Amino acid sequence: MEELLTQLQSLLRGGWKYRWYAVTIAWLVSAIGFGVVYTLPDNYQSSARVFVDTQSILKPLLAGMTSVPNVEQQVSIMSRTLLSRPNVERVMRMVDLDIKANTGKDRELLIENLIAKIKIGGTVQNDIYTITYNDESPKLAKDVVQALLTIFVEGSFGDKKQDSTKAVVFIDGQIKIYEEKLIAAENALKDFKLKNITLLPRQGSDSGTKLSEMTESLNQARLELVEAEQARDAIKRQVASTENSMKPDQATATVSNPEIDARIQTLNKNLDSLRLQFTDQHPDIVSTKRLIAQLEVKKAEEAKVRKPESELVASNPLLQQLKISLSAAEARVASMRARVDEYSNRSSKLKTLSIAAPEIESQLSQLNRDYQINKENYEKLVASRESAKLSGDLSTTTEMMTFRVVDPPTAPLTPVGPHRIRLLSMVFAAAIAIGLAGAVLMSKIRPTFLTHIDLLEITGLPILGTVSMNWTESEKRRQKQSLYGFAASSFVLLVFYAGVMSFMYIKQ
Repeated sequence: MEELLTQLQSLLRGGWKYRWYAVTIAWLVSAIGFGVVYTLPDNYQSSARVFVDTQSILKPLLAGMTSVPNVEQQVSIMSRTLLSRPNVERVMRMVDLDIKANTGKDRELLIENLIAKIKIGGTVQNDIYTITYNDESPKLAKDVVQALLTIFVEGSFGDKKQDSTKAVVFIDGQIKIYEEKLIAAENALKDFKLKNITLLPRQGSDSGTKLSEMTESLNQARLELVEAEQARDAIKRQVASTENSMKPDQATATVSNPEIDARIQTLNKNLDSLRLQFTDQHPDIVSTKRLIAQLEVKKAEEAKVRKPESELVASNPLLQQLKISLSAAEARVASMRARVDEYSNRSSKLKTLSIAAPEIESQLSQLNRDYQINKENYEKLVASRESAKLSGDLSTTTEMMTFRVVDPPTAPLTPVGPHRIRLLSMVFAAAIAIGLAGAVLMSKIRPTFLTHIDLLEITGLPILGTVSMNWTESEKRRQKQSLYGFAASSFVLLVFYAGVMSFMYIKQ
């Protein structure tokens, strides 16, 4: 600690020796610094505050019809991207700053300067955003803030509208493609149905069921045909039996031929006599039998001529009724045979169709599936297009979010900077510090031994003694004058600083 104090005293003694350097440097730095601070241009600040109301009644009303845009996110993104290069270039064009940029380098410097001066503040929770800009011209500061405010409001609506427009254009293109596919699928389905109209399945039944029903109907018709044929045959047998039983009785009862009967009787007697003598294979017996048979035939023919069968039928009501039943049975048999033939043809066709039906049904199902898919995609695209249009309209409507300018931008009347009083104080403090540092530096550049202790520390040699300085009166006066001059210079420097500060206070 003692060594530190010793070194500090040594520095103070050295600086005091070169005190005029300190005053001179302080004066130079103060004069130059005060002049620079005084010539600094005024800095004017313009700001605007805007409140974004994102609470709209349209959100719950249209939530199920379309995608409701996230207006909070829109505003937040726009506030963060407001200082993008395209927006800054647009601001330059709106306030005519681009005419000052003659070269590309000047333009880049101007853009960087604008970005550095523009400040965007605010939070999504509070929905209040602040735009601030500082410039030497109060009018330009106001115009820049107004331009940024316009871009902020327009940008919050415009981007989503452009996105919705692009989406609608894309969906329109897809709708045209699917419309062509849908028309092609409809035509293919129509042509297929016209080509295979007889092979297509009917509503509520298929080929297997129809074939089974037709087979059952065919079997039933065949059974009915057999029954009708058997009934007809039974009637035929009854008719034949009735006729056979009726003809001999009628012939015996109503027909008589004495000549033929006498001849037959005589021949029968001769036949009996011959059988007593010969066998049945004897020629006389054979010829006698043949003659008797011829006479019987002749007698029957004569009986038919005398009374026809129609008369026999008419004379017998039972036989007449049997003839009528036989005609009805014949008609029923013919009807059932026609039905069996028709059912057989239909069954054959259904068997042929049942073989081809699975392939036809498979092709029809494929065509229906392709048509249904294209139809569903087409309807979805149409619905999406309407939803995109509605979403775009929602994004641009002023009902979804409302911008209210709380503090509009104005041209400031008083500058906000530079803070010259603070800068002058800093310059004055720096001048004093630099002056002291200069004096200490000179003491190091041109060192002198102010005490025998300094000499002892530097050389390390023993000191035998010291000689005191005996100042003359003229030298003492010169030292006093120098001390007064130093004090006066320091005082004038303080007065100068105070005067400049007072002037700045008055100017402000």
